[in-house]
Amino acid sequence: MYVEMRDICKNYGNFRASDHVSFGIEKGKLVALLGPSGSGKSTLINLISGLEKPTHGCVYVHDVNLTQLSLEEQISFRRWHIGVVFQKYNLIPAMNVFENIVLPAKLLERTVNEKEVFHLAKTLGIEEKLFQMPDELSGGQQQRAAIARAVYTHPTILLGDELTGNLDSRTSASVMELLKKISRQYQQTMLVVTHDEKIAAMADRIIRMKDGRVVEDERL
Repeated sequence: MYVEMRDICKNYGNFRASDHVSFGIEKGKLVALLGPSGSGKSTLINLISGLEKPTHGCVYVHDVNLTQLSLEEQISFRRWHIGVVFQKYNLIPAMNVFENIVLPAKLLERTVNEKEVFHLAKTLGIEEKLFQMPDELSGGQQQRAAIARAVYTHPTILLGDELTGNLDSRTSASVMELLKKISRQYQQTMLVVTHDEKIAAMADRIIRMKDGRVVEDERL
């Protein structure tokens, strides 16, 4: 398994957001994590990305136990291997869209391929917004910029927390098709959090959650 959750519990005070969660994801698969608000989906994204540590259990990504890494090691591992699209986008306000997209590549000291950036932006429908600032974009456009930033460096695993939440149905379907294409082409593992049954149905597999637990695991 490329990503593996082993008996994960995550407590916030007396509240248990993850309750003995265990599952694995194969390399190159697009998996939807489906469930209502408060079911523990976003908590799992934070745990897999290394942004948080579990109260109990272990998280493995690419055979690395994230729970045993130091903070500095976690940051380095995430920078090289994990792309994350958050609900609130987290674009840098002082940088234009193009600069936001290529920032991770520059941090890794990689050469920026402008043609590839423009192609990705065109695919996501923001090619005319590349040199605008984030606050000049709509919520949906900021979402697409955040997706482009996460995808551009071709991370080995991409995590999306409601990454189609602010997009219309047609654009949401296009984004999922793009993610499936990227997953196949680059053998990238993807875990997408959603509450939308139609979006989830476009994945290779659906993991359903309720009250911090996995209640169904369906391969499509």
